[in-house]
Amino acid sequence: MEKKYRDIIAKEFRDCVLNTIKRLDNAETNRPFHAALLSDEALFWSRFERSFSTSFGQRVIEEISKVVALAGGASDACRQKETLVVLDKAVDNAIVTNIVKLRAASKQKWGETVNELTLVYQRNEFVEHRIISDLWWFKDDINHYMSIKTVKPNIDQTAVAKQDLLRLTMAEPSCKAYFGLYYNPYGEERSSYAHSPPMGIFDFHNDSSVLIGRDYWDTLGGTGCYDIVLDIAREVGAETREIVENLR
Repeated sequence: MEKKYRDIIAKEFRDCVLNTIKRLDNAETNRPFHAALLSDEALFWSRFERSFSTSFGQRVIEEISKVVALAGGASDACRQKETLVVLDKAVDNAIVTNIVKLRAASKQKWGETVNELTLVYQRNEFVEHRIISDLWWFKDDINHYMSIKTVKPNIDQTAVAKQDLLRLTMAEPSCKAYFGLYYNPYGEERSSYAHSPPMGIFDFHNDSSVLIGRDYWDTLGGTGCYDIVLDIAREVGAETREIVENLR
């Protein structure tokens, strides 16, 4: 990865920690029951972790992901991409019906769903939708769209995201649409992912449209990108850990 991209990613990681420290100065501190039950050190690290999670939020992941996509050869990329899609009403109704069925525990793989939708008899009546993608990038003459979620998304978030991704795919069959989780909280292997609430919406272990952990970063930046991003985080961590340790 070129140095200019590494530097931007490093700055995002570094700013997360520095913004956390700033946020601590303004955070509420009067928690009498916590104070009665826990040590001062436990209280401090509890506050720090909550503040860090706030700083290391959706915007940071989207921004780093955008930079990684550009580093990986995308000619353009942006966050919060607005796309207007026009679909035949019959196809749109079929998408909605499919999501309702999935929520009722009727499982279906991504490829099977897309193939089924392409066979829907169209009525030549159309409907328009405005879709916001957390990340968009253009590479190899193909539009790529990604819905980025927390690593343990709920079923409602997942269902809405899949509906949007199916609409994008049916409106533009040549595009690539993804549901992205930037790390796997259950381990390195995709097969270890075990957050059950949204599992009926996607096949998290097999759907090509679902990117988790290594697949997420390597799809954006090329093979080995996951390890590069982690290395950058470790390099920044050598600086930030010392800063944090001096807070107490």
